[in-house]
Amino acid sequence: MTSERRYFDEMLLSSDDVRAPYAEYQKWFANEDPTRLSKKSKEAEAFFRRTGITFNVYGQAAAQERLIPFDLIPRIIANREWTRLSKGIEQRVSAINAFLHDIYHRQEILRAGVVPVELISRNEAFLPQMIGVTPPGNVYTHIVGTDIVRTGEDDFFVLEDNARTPSGVSYMLENRETMLQMFPELFSQIKVQPVSDYPKNLGRSLAACPPDHCSGKPTVAILTPGIHNSAYFEHSFLADQMGVELVEGHDLRVVDGHIAMRTTEGYKVIDVLYRRVDDDYLDPLNFNPESMLGVPGIMDVYRAGNITIANAPGTGIADDKAIYSYMPDIVEFYTGEKAILKNVQTWRCSEPDSLAYVLDHLAELVVKEVHGSGGYGMLVGPAASQKELASFAAKLRKNPSNYIAQPTLSLSTVPIFAKKGLAPRHVDLRPFVLVSPKGINITPGGLTRVALKAGSLVVNSSQGGGTKDTWVLED
Repeated sequence: MTSERRYFDEMLLSSDDVRAPYAEYQKWFANEDPTRLSKKSKEAEAFFRRTGITFNVYGQAAAQERLIPFDLIPRIIANREWTRLSKGIEQRVSAINAFLHDIYHRQEILRAGVVPVELISRNEAFLPQMIGVTPPGNVYTHIVGTDIVRTGEDDFFVLEDNARTPSGVSYMLENRETMLQMFPELFSQIKVQPVSDYPKNLGRSLAACPPDHCSGKPTVAILTPGIHNSAYFEHSFLADQMGVELVEGHDLRVVDGHIAMRTTEGYKVIDVLYRRVDDDYLDPLNFNPESMLGVPGIMDVYRAGNITIANAPGTGIADDKAIYSYMPDIVEFYTGEKAILKNVQTWRCSEPDSLAYVLDHLAELVVKEVHGSGGYGMLVGPAASQKELASFAAKLRKNPSNYIAQPTLSLSTVPIFAKKGLAPRHVDLRPFVLVSPKGINITPGGLTRVALKAGSLVVNSSQGGGTKDTWVLED
């Protein structure tokens, strides 16, 4: 690798010097035969294909299942770095839960003028059906995926908060399992914090939020949209790992004021439903009447306190990208402390001055849909053609409130194993957070997504990105 880099490289200080977290790994890597590593890389691909670790690609003429490319060079995070990140994530997730309770109850943050009223009242992610509803255990976001990027040695930023149905945890677990199988000697030399207890912790966390009627061990199930969903592998994987039923909407019905699932012995009441179905499709009687994915009447059962839905309906307001721009103020409002983790500077295109700035600097910015995800519907200005810029400018003028813009960050890089050796590629990190009345549990590591194209800043699997195993050192 060349020593001339514009970006902070998390492994290499120069072509022959590494950062401290990678010191032991580099000793091992330097003694490895590249041919053996190439063979191991192909073995990993075969393992993922054999296991069925794929995702569906939307927007294709025909449904396609793709393998998410896996890179065998781990991303390594020092214990001290992780300690700081964990504190910041815990603070942020606590504030998000407090914000959601407030927004659906007294709305003190709106009365105080910290967040504009119209940002909530005109927001399609805000559910009036949740006003006055307190979820069991007062937990709205049972599972959170906080996307974090790094630009320097001690510079971490939250890119977005995934508070609805964050995905990717199965890849985190399978990446680690693959590395353990391929390089067991590495894990005896380097002490890495485990991630394998995530399914057990998820089950415990969900079971700690039962509805009031529940006595004894709660019955937990996972609601999936079905096999055509892009994350179906993950739904079935987690159900299997947790030892719970994977159900679809047609498997459920309202029985005596409760939600029950069909079994060989009749219908059995579900206490906690981990849903991977979006709000709009959750209940055709309350939301989209054409939905075939949800359960008619489930919102009435929920409002009556007879089932826990994780994550709670209406949590999407917290990962709205316009609300994101207020997160430092939201954190301070509910915790009384300055935010430990910084936000990326954000222009809200709904504001005339911001829109004018964005239009004038479109070629320099990243523009995202307020409710977008997966890398869809976004513009990376520096990589866009003049035609693409002009087309996107027209979209902005037509519906400015649908977009926010951010500067093009100098995302950190981690080397990937390429044909010609190590090559730097940009990465982000999605740690997974579990919230229950018993506390907040953050899995040490998370999903590192990597942009496999040289120079690309888009790490999403749907846009050609891959994944890495993420190691948090024990000390």
